[in-house]
Amino acid sequence: MLDTAEAKQRILSAVDDLPSESVPLEMANGRTLRQTVLAERDQPPFDRVTMDGIALSYDHYETLVRSFPIQGTQMAGDPPLTLENGKCIEIMTGAVLPEGSDLIIPVEQVTVANAAAHVQANYQVERRQFVHARGSDHRQGAELLEVGTRIRPAHVAILASAGLDTVEVASRPLVTIVSTGNELVPAGQPIEAQQIRLSNGPALMAMLLEHGYYRCRHEHLPDDKETLKARIGQHLDESDVLVLSGGVSKGKADYVPEVLAELGVTVEFHRIRQRPGKPMWFGTGSRGQAVFALPGNPVSTLVCCRQYVIPALEKMSGASPSPQAFANLTEDVSFAPQLTCFLPVRIVTSAAGQSLAMPAPTNTSGDFAALGRTDGYVELALEQDLFPTGTTVPLTLW
Repeated sequence: MLDTAEAKQRILSAVDDLPSESVPLEMANGRTLRQTVLAERDQPPFDRVTMDGIALSYDHYETLVRSFPIQGTQMAGDPPLTLENGKCIEIMTGAVLPEGSDLIIPVEQVTVANAAAHVQANYQVERRQFVHARGSDHRQGAELLEVGTRIRPAHVAILASAGLDTVEVASRPLVTIVSTGNELVPAGQPIEAQQIRLSNGPALMAMLLEHGYYRCRHEHLPDDKETLKARIGQHLDESDVLVLSGGVSKGKADYVPEVLAELGVTVEFHRIRQRPGKPMWFGTGSRGQAVFALPGNPVSTLVCCRQYVIPALEKMSGASPSPQAFANLTEDVSFAPQLTCFLPVRIVTSAAGQSLAMPAPTNTSGDFAALGRTDGYVELALEQDLFPTGTTVPLTLW
């Protein structure tokens, strides 16, 4: 068996990068950027006024004059006026600083009467106050976004500011999820006493969607070898990633590894030194398709998907790796060593701002209902059997 770090590395080394595609700016949110984005212009591209008020000359204000004839009005988007000596210009937020002016006085400090602006007595000013200097955010040609950025709304604003109406991004992988098992019955259908509800497939779909992978589909198949071979073979031909749930252990009806071998999938490993999820299987298809066969117990399925499938999809998309998060245990935790333990936890924040992990162990790896009260899981190293209160451990949020 591999340890967890070796298993993840084997997976990441085996998956191929997805091709790039160009999408309209309004469709780029959530996608992974495949181009470097440079500033089209200085930002701001001109000396930008940041308050409604009047624009005038600081030197003229220093002569103790407090009333200024209004020369005109300049709105945001108007070409800049040239300030005439001794006068002021009514100015709006976002407008270009008028030529010859270097002082903005807010409208709250000004009264207007007889076509002149009168500044309140004793109002203290600074030269270039309320002026956002040209290029003070960044200069033309500066790198704004790097390859691998997962595009969010703030990034869309940056892309638009760079003048891009289309964006080069990683294509979306087609992920097929297959739930196996005669005992499984979908929600909404009649169920017998000896059967259980099909929950893994919908949960896996939800996890993929939550992480931004929208091209996914799900099918439930019985524990019948010929049916499995036919349907999995078709999905393998059509998909970039195949995620199977169940049928991967060593029971008489666990046909998945055998079927995958007959379909030409090369096994990379089978079984990981971890709990839950030890029976996990991973391989690659003839076209480089990533094939994950996850244990059927719900807790194992979700942990393995979050721990291995999601990072693989991120790697395929060229996404920049997320920094590892950590949390401190709120109580002592002990268990038998020699298996890495992925322990579900609830996260709270201490008065000092630290992330604290409150253990919320499941009753068994089938106790998926207990996961509803958790935020993620921590990784407890296989070399230890006791983790005292306060121990800092790696944290993964669902």
